[in-house]
Amino acid sequence: MSTDLKLIWEQAMRAALAEARKAAVSGDVPVGSVLLNQNKEVVAAGHNSREVGSDATAHAEMIVLRKASHQAGNWRLTGYTLIVTLEPCAMCAMAAVWARIDRIVYGTSDAKAGAVWSLYNIPQDQRLNHQIKVTHGVLKNECRNIMSEFFQGKRDF
Repeated sequence: MSTDLKLIWEQAMRAALAEARKAAVSGDVPVGSVLLNQNKEVVAAGHNSREVGSDATAHAEMIVLRKASHQAGNWRLTGYTLIVTLEPCAMCAMAAVWARIDRIVYGTSDAKAGAVWSLYNIPQDQRLNHQIKVTHGVLKNECRNIMSEFFQGKRDF
């Protein structure tokens, strides 16, 4: 991986972390996501909004995929990179496959629901019609800490 690409992903992950903080403020699990286009520009940003929207599908990844698809006027997001603070679940990983995303970059793993590597490897399953490159561990500590702090706060309450 080139140094330039690493810096781009770190900058994008910082934007995703800012989105995650918004989710936490509204009482949602602090997961944030951004989508980069082929030019490595952020074209959509979002955070978990399940509690606010009373919508089980309002995961950060789903929100940015919807936004970008509407902006592009196309459900195919070939060439795009999905940046997310937490390893995507099965729903979000599969949505990325259907959207033809080129790469998923995530911060910290999710041992309970991760479907990019921890429990399943949906994005690279050869039985599917599209595979996605995966990069993990970008700003891992920051991404893990925001989750830990959120759940510690819930336990202390």
